[in-house]
Amino acid sequence: MTKVARAGFFVLACSFLLIGPVTAQPATNAGCTSSASAAGTQTWRCDNGITIVAENGARFELKDANRDGHIDSVELSSKALLVEVPKKPGGNPFKVLTPQAIAAVRGTKWAVDVAEAKTSVFVADGRVGVSRRTPGRGVVLGVGQGVDVEATGPLTVKQWGQPRIDALMARLGL
Repeated sequence: MTKVARAGFFVLACSFLLIGPVTAQPATNAGCTSSASAAGTQTWRCDNGITIVAENGARFELKDANRDGHIDSVELSSKALLVEVPKKPGGNPFKVLTPQAIAAVRGTKWAVDVAEAKTSVFVADGRVGVSRRTPGRGVVLGVGQGVDVEATGPLTVKQWGQPRIDALMARLGL
């Protein structure tokens, strides 16, 4: 079994700000709880089925834009998150927003990594739409695919090799 297949235990974001290795302060009560792992990662489990695994030191804020008491997006400013969103019919997609990109889904498992002036998005299961934060055409990623989003240049979908996947999953404690 590949690490991509084992990555099925991902979790998605809640409305909290992670500041430092594994410390968080609630921004709102969005029905999420967190737990730390021996690997230094932090896992957030939310009552709407969303789960997020945060790399040690990741900086992000969980958002409840429609104020229904459940997270519906995450602002990620550094390091990596592994996100799982249960499939849901209709409604607004869950989004991870970074300085360079927006990754949106209605149900899947994917990782988002912010470093320097680049955001990388990788899909472990399902499909994820990725676009720049500025208006323009986006791309749709399938299982095993990723894209590196920089300020300029095309959004090129690539099949990620196992070494790159393994390196990212190791940072997430998986």
